[in-house]
Amino acid sequence: MDQSKYNEMEAMLHKLEDIKNSQKSIIDKINHVITDLFQHPDKDLEKAMEAAHEKASENVDKIREAIEEYEIKFNKAQQE
Repeated sequence: MDQSKYNEMEAMLHKLEDIKNSQKSIIDKINHVITDLFQHPDKDLEKAMEAAHEKASENVDKIREAIEEYEIKFNKAQQE
């Protein structure tokens, strides 16, 4: 693999990791809101936060899968 292709693929992996970390940060913030709702209950907001938490968790899983698949391609390309 030439150096430019290597750099391009490595940069993509870093971007994917950043996205995953951002999603994890969103989950943490949602968890803080959910925790705050114990002190100040709001059923509608609680329901919305639970749905957002579920979707964000699904996003982390999908991004993790994408990273794993891309890492496989990256490793194969390095061996060529």
